Amino acid sequence: MVKDNLFVLIKSLSKSEKRQFKLYIGRLGANENAKFINLFGVLEKMTRYDEDEILHKKIVTKQQLSNLKAHLYKQILASLRTNPVHKSIRLQLREQLDYATILYNKGLYPQSLKLLERAKTMALKFDEKLIAYEIVELEKVIESQYITRSLTNRTEQLVTQADSLRHQNQIASQLSNLSLQLYEQLIKTGYTKNDDEYRRITQFFYKNLPVVQLDQLGFRERLWYFKAHVWYSFLTQDFLSCYRYATKWVNLFHEHPEMIEVHPVFYLKGNNYLMESLTLLKHPGKFQKVLSALEENANRFEFDKNVNLATLLFLYRLNNQMNFLFSTGEFESGKRLIPEVLAGIDNYKDRIDPHHIMLLYYKVACLYFGLMDYEKCIFYLKKIIQNRSLKMREDLLCFSRVLNVFAHYEAGFDYHMDALLRDTYKFLIKMDEMYEVQKAMIRFLRSLGDIYPHELKGAFQKLHKELKGYENDPYERRAFLYLDVLSWLESKLQNRPVHEIIKDKAQNSNRKLRQTI
Repeated sequence: MVKDNLFVLIKSLSKSEKRQFKLYIGRLGANENAKFINLFGVLEKMTRYDEDEILHKKIVTKQQLSNLKAHLYKQILASLRTNPVHKSIRLQLREQLDYATILYNKGLYPQSLKLLERAKTMALKFDEKLIAYEIVELEKVIESQYITRSLTNRTEQLVTQADSLRHQNQIASQLSNLSLQLYEQLIKTGYTKNDDEYRRITQFFYKNLPVVQLDQLGFRERLWYFKAHVWYSFLTQDFLSCYRYATKWVNLFHEHPEMIEVHPVFYLKGNNYLMESLTLLKHPGKFQKVLSALEENANRFEFDKNVNLATLLFLYRLNNQMNFLFSTGEFESGKRLIPEVLAGIDNYKDRIDPHHIMLLYYKVACLYFGLMDYEKCIFYLKKIIQNRSLKMREDLLCFSRVLNVFAHYEAGFDYHMDALLRDTYKFLIKMDEMYEVQKAMIRFLRSLGDIYPHELKGAFQKLHKELKGYENDPYERRAFLYLDVLSWLESKLQNRPVHEIIKDKAQNSNRKLRQTI
């Protein structure tokens, strides 16, 4: 499918936004038969972008189409800019700065300065220091041409403000650069896999972390400071540190609740990483409190009215709830989540990237595995394994295939087990980098076809003993978060359901962590 920017923009519009666009065009007094309006009508009805169909309507010639699309694109953006839903603080400030510039260009200096003063007060209130700096710079330009009796004091005040804002913006830029670089590292290479990687990341982090006094920083600088530490903690798999800095991140918003509405995406992301860290630390009590506070604020600020926020809220809430159930063994409670997850995937499929959709399918498959509904587990794993067009992270594909083998084994689907084992083995050996845990599972899978039924328990014991040695390894334990193969093996050895094994582990873990967190 051709991804045309204009077509994608039109398809992203809600019913109210489409209605407003038509009203906006009407207010401009545009001719109802204007070509760009007719083009909007054609594109709105299309299910996929087809340039031949547009030309067939004879709205425009092929030579004119590019310019007409560009004009329509600008008109839609102009309409969206006037929509109260998109009227963010930053847009309001930009608008005031534009108005002040127009007044300045007309030589109406007092009016321009008055407007700038109000805008600057708002910018400082909501910690928009980049715009505040632009406002001060324009004030300096105007003051250099519009002489007042208090010029000396005014000059000193503006110079001091400019220097302070420039310094704080520089710190924010350094911290945001560091945060972005760490996040990129996490996406590209994942978690540190050995001591050399750990040392390299640690040296990079502290070399680029500016020396600051936290109590002297504003909201924005502290936010970037906490975010940088969260990425570093995730990279180095220090989940306790991740919890502490994600807590500071979320608490920063709770201390300044007006900023939740200004930066709702950052608020959602902070809660996401806080819940993820609590899941990894297996602390159900705190997890539930964080989730309840998030849902309360989401309702208070009406996140559901913004499609982007509603999508993120669905993704973060359901993903973390499922992770939580996996860590506590409460698979039965997860039954009620499955319809909501599948409905959400259908509702938001155009706004969630394909990788996260496959990740949700993997979580659904894991829930069904824990519920011992192996056929449904296999059904959702196939959506991942048979997706040839999507380039996903190798670890997700790896554990999807391994879980698929375990599900076929548990379901008693022996008739094509040999072929399944061969395909799985061939895929795994092609992986670029593997944990020792993955290598051990490959060796086990390779030998599984040669093991007689009466030898299975001994094979399970051997694999369990080998994998147990990696359970607390700082670079290997991450593999167990995708697939709790140790609990599955223990369920086979003890002849108990896997959810009972996981529940027992979670209770023991909670007792140990109560004094730590």
